[in-house]
Amino acid sequence: MRTFVAGQEAHGDIEFAELALGIDVDLFRGPLEYETDDDRAAREDAARDILADLRSEAEAGDEIAGWDALYADALTRTVPFLRAARGYRSGTGEAA
Repeated sequence: MRTFVAGQEAHGDIEFAELALGIDVDLFRGPLEYETDDDRAAREDAARDILADLRSEAEAGDEIAGWDALYADALTRTVPFLRAARGYRSGTGEAA
């Protein structure tokens, strides 16, 4: 079965959410693969700017922007499993 959002085919759950909500998950959560410190800083700056825009649109009465802002803000507080696992020291039970 194929899933389409606004005429575009979604290939998986993440892509469906991105198309439906207009939120780039990797922008707010971070990519699953390695990113340099400069890349991370640029991504986080862009995410902060977009989140600020969503919040101001929500304050102006755009309910959808408000929900998008909540979702994007929640994504900024998550850590992809693979990145979290890399920081874990096996055998000690502690994060690196």
